[in-house]
Amino acid sequence: QVQLAESGGGLVQAGGSVKLSCATSGRIYTSSILGWFRQAPGKEREFVAAIRWSHDSTFYKDSVKGRFTISKDKSKNMVYLQMNSLQPEDTAVYYCAGGLRDDGYRWSAASWGQGTQVTVSS
Repeated sequence: QVQLAESGGGLVQAGGSVKLSCATSGRIYTSSILGWFRQAPGKEREFVAAIRWSHDSTFYKDSVKGRFTISKDKSKNMVYLQMNSLQPEDTAVYYCAGGLRDDGYRWSAASWGQGTQVTVSS
């Protein structure tokens, strides 16, 4: 199982940008999908974005399309989430996740990082 460690969270004003990084270790299969989830206070954890390890297919939550970009650097075993035009409703703990699956209803993950807080002030 892949191990994951996030970094890069913090406090940002509305309209600002933050880039999250996720360092991966352990075996990542070519068929793997890695991604990001988030959990706001009092809410369930929700899918944000995903990327296939073998090529550049990406998937996004509708509300972040055009604002967030997921990417990877296979040479460094890193996954990134560039977040632009941030809004207060984007405030959450962001989790890097591995072994993602989409059952057609929701995304799930097999492994998780410890999470990093992103706070967007209005």
